[in-house]
Amino acid sequence: MSRVIHVFRQPERFVAGTVGEPGDRSFYLQAIEDARTISVLLEKQQVSVLAERISALLQEVARRFGPELATEPGDDLDADPLAVPLEEEFRVGTMGLGWDADSRSIVVELLAVTEEEIDESVVLDDTEEGPDALRVFLSPVQAKAFAERAEKVVSAGRAPCPLCAEPLDPQGHVCVRLNGYHQRSPVGD
Repeated sequence: MSRVIHVFRQPERFVAGTVGEPGDRSFYLQAIEDARTISVLLEKQQVSVLAERISALLQEVARRFGPELATEPGDDLDADPLAVPLEEEFRVGTMGLGWDADSRSIVVELLAVTEEEIDESVVLDDTEEGPDALRVFLSPVQAKAFAERAEKVVSAGRAPCPLCAEPLDPQGHVCVRLNGYHQRSPVGD
């Protein structure tokens, strides 16, 4: 079966979002253009790395191609939930990122998980062989808005323990810094 590449050249929306409660969230990226909506599942760390790399690429693009491509934080950050029904197209394995000088766009490519090793030539390419992909072209302003929202989505999870920085569950956790011991408050002194 040949590869399916979903291309969004002028997306109305490209956002990161979650489903579920902190500690048990599933992370999605969703692209919307006209009547098409594609949602892909990925790991929290992948969302974080993608936001970080997009921010770094935007800085490099502004440095190399001129400050007019520098973006300012937007006041109208998309805070709406993911569009429903949420139907996962695939789970993301490999991610690619690039700059398209012709369209002056950041290009994000997300490839489906595969058991075969990925040849780098299939990333940002239209070859017939390889895993399914989602390719999204973002203006620098859209890319900056994506990165800002993605960072907020990632940080909206469970608060970190002040001692060990591991996430705190509502029921608490066993902190490795306390070696399994808990301080006890005196009762009836």
